[in-house]
Parts: sequence; C-alpha cells; structure tokens
Amino acid sequence: MAGPWRVLVVDDTSQIRLLIRLNLELEGHVVEEASDGAACLARLRDSDLPRIDVLTMDAVMEPRDGWTTTADIRRDPALADLPVIMVTASVQAHQQARAKAVGVDALVAKPFEPTSLVEAVERLAAQGRPARTRPR
Repeated sequence: MAGPWRVLVVDDTSQIRLLIRLNLELEGHVVEEASDGAACLARLRDSDLPRIDVLTMDAVMEPRDGWTTTADIRRDPALADLPVIMVTASVQAHQQARAKAVGVDALVAKPFEPTSLVEAVERLAAQGRPARTRPR
C-alpha cells in the first residue's frame, strides 16, 4: 500500500463520495471531497493546502463535468502529473477513447467493487502518472 495517500473524491452524488471515502479511509488514506469540477479545480489550485496524490472523478456532473475538468488539469503545468481515476457508469469503447483523449489514467465502472477502486488509487498514487503526451 504505502502512503497514506491524500485523495480528492470528486462526485456530485454525496452517497458515492461517502462510499469511496469510507473504503479509502478504512485503508488509512486521507480523503477530501469536491462536489463538481469547479470545486475540484479550486481545491487543487489552493497552494495553502497539502498536495493531492490522486483523485477519483465522476464523469457526469453539473455544472462542470469530469471530462472538462480532467482536460483542464492536464493543461495546467502545476497539476498535469496528477493521476486521475474516472469513476463512471459508462465504460463503453467510445468512453474509453474519450478518457484516453482527455488524459484519464484509469476507468472504474459504477457500480464498482470497492477493493478494485482502492487498488487503483494505491497503484496510481505510488507509481505516479505514466509519461504521456498531453492532450491539446
């Protein structure tokens, strides 16, 4: 495991945030929450707070979705290396291609197996983001 890791859980559904939080905290990780992409970016850009090691991101949120937020993260030099795990109900081929295009590091399907999500968080937090070409 290593860590503990600081994880930002971004989802507009409070029950999903709670479920992810509980599973990560049971493994000793520090969890923060944001209810949409705008709150996520505000938290990530707040230099007075500890750096986030990895984030889980819902794809479909209002008013700012996970796709747009992830693309913004990849364009920001201060955040571009942050691992992003997209937690979404749709993992069809076109969504996988979209995830790759915006710079998502892993897709986890809803409903998810909690141990699989925890393993993805721990793996990406420990390894960091694989070197890739930044999306435009």
